[in-house]
Amino acid sequence: MNSLAKFAEGKLAELEAKSLRRILVPVQRTVPPFMLRNGREVISFSCNDYLNLSQHPATKAAAQAAIEAHGVGAAASRLVTGDHPVLGALEAKLAALKGTEAACLFGSGYLANLAIIPTLAGRGDLIVIDELAHACLFAGSKLSDARVMVFAHNDVAAASALLEQHRAGARHALLITDGVFSMDGDLAPIGELSDVCRLHDAWLMTDDAHGVGVLGEGRGSAALFPQARIALQMGTLSKAIGSYGGYVCAEASVVDLLKTRARPLIYSTALPPASAAAALAALEVIEEEPELRNRPVALARRFTARLGLPEAVSTIVPIIVGEADAALAASRGLEAQGFLVIAIRPPTVAAGTARLRIAFSAAHTEAMVDGLADAISALGLLR
Repeated sequence: MNSLAKFAEGKLAELEAKSLRRILVPVQRTVPPFMLRNGREVISFSCNDYLNLSQHPATKAAAQAAIEAHGVGAAASRLVTGDHPVLGALEAKLAALKGTEAACLFGSGYLANLAIIPTLAGRGDLIVIDELAHACLFAGSKLSDARVMVFAHNDVAAASALLEQHRAGARHALLITDGVFSMDGDLAPIGELSDVCRLHDAWLMTDDAHGVGVLGEGRGSAALFPQARIALQMGTLSKAIGSYGGYVCAEASVVDLLKTRARPLIYSTALPPASAAAALAALEVIEEEPELRNRPVALARRFTARLGLPEAVSTIVPIIVGEADAALAASRGLEAQGFLVIAIRPPTVAAGTARLRIAFSAAHTEAMVDGLADAISALGLLR
């Protein structure tokens, strides 16, 4: 065994001892919300396809038509020969959804944040970021070479204090937060953060991966704060929209700059036309079916009411268990009863806060939600 393999084996053994080793488990989605996993059918409460649009006839038909017209891949960067017409149509649709002048597509939500932040912030600039912001927001911030300062979760006063103390010494300032926090399901105080940014001439950026399609009449978390000024509204096509890819909505000049200088756009093959076409069709469904887009949060609230938890404000409800091994045991216990709820462990969440992250979709029935709540209660998971 060479030194690299020995290193890997040692690290894996350390992770295994702490119940932190991660193992891929193949699954097959059948009729939402059902999946085949470990040889049996389970009801998934761990899928981010909140509206089940990845399985919708309209999105599948749009993807198939795009494949016939354009093939399965884009063949090149958009700045070479990969700028298929469907990409521009999707950008226009996203900009209209978010109420901005323009939008820019990327290969994934993670790539979007690796593109946006380093393009707009660099040495001599200041980034102020929520401590629970998504990992790719921190990755993009680190790549930027700007000074990065972290504020306590959703603590507007702390964010304001950092800007008050350090803004004057920075060329530009960027305040970054999730709109809906992916592991806790709570909302950022976007209105108050916007006011702070106005006061200190900072640009507000929100990651709305888990808000678009299910909050604010489908327009996302920003729509809940209509007076807020958000310079950069980032999101993904892979959650409620049911496809794949990432985007940012902003002023036209900002988007033009990103298309000129953002390295993950310049040096990556463009998004497959089929993914963009499916997303376009999904946005049409979201616009036309209010009952569908409202259902996941309504079911989340039914769940929290049944268990006496604080009312859900998004599609995500966490059940904090504590240690990683306890979270894994709880997940196994629920799977034995036919519910798939994946355990979330460090480093995704802080040590001592391993949890069950429950995601509600429009395909769940009230009986499924009640059954999961009763199973969680019977396992004694509520603190």
